[in-house]
Amino acid sequence: MAVENSKVLIIVNNWGIEETELTRPLRDLKAAGAKVTLAATTLDPCETVQHDRYEGETLTPDARLSDVQAADYDLLVVPGGTCNVDRIRVNEDAITLAQEFAHEGKPIAAICHGAWLLVNAGLVAGKTAAPCRYIAADIENAGGHYVDEQLHVDDANGFKLITSRKPDDLDYFVGAIKDALK
Repeated sequence: MAVENSKVLIIVNNWGIEETELTRPLRDLKAAGAKVTLAATTLDPCETVQHDRYEGETLTPDARLSDVQAADYDLLVVPGGTCNVDRIRVNEDAITLAQEFAHEGKPIAAICHGAWLLVNAGLVAGKTAAPCRYIAADIENAGGHYVDEQLHVDDANGFKLITSRKPDDLDYFVGAIKDALK
């Protein structure tokens, strides 16, 4: 598989997504030739924020979380944004999607608070992850190991987990996603 032949699913809530953690992977992967689907809780516009508090760009989702299936995609991306992930981590469709990607051995990329979804999905036990420091205790309490690194890629437990801490790490994060699709 090559990046230009890959299908990537990005999942979000419709509000509170950290702008660059959504727009950089979305646009960079599309520019590299990947078919990228943005799935949200509803088909309402997705309102992003900058630094969890300033208004950001608004994007239109392609599908609802309830209408997509892991079997149709090669890789899952979970952007951060505290409010975004606080809501999707309790969304049954988002939890099921993450579990299906992991059980099918497909890569999951989560940046910043994005790994919170994986905690609720029961997917971090035995994994090492580098999310934002604010959820380090959540990772550890769920049986994972937290590291403070720009990028960490973990292949344990049958699926590749790509994690990064924050927007400053996006070059590494998007690069690792592209590498996982090659």
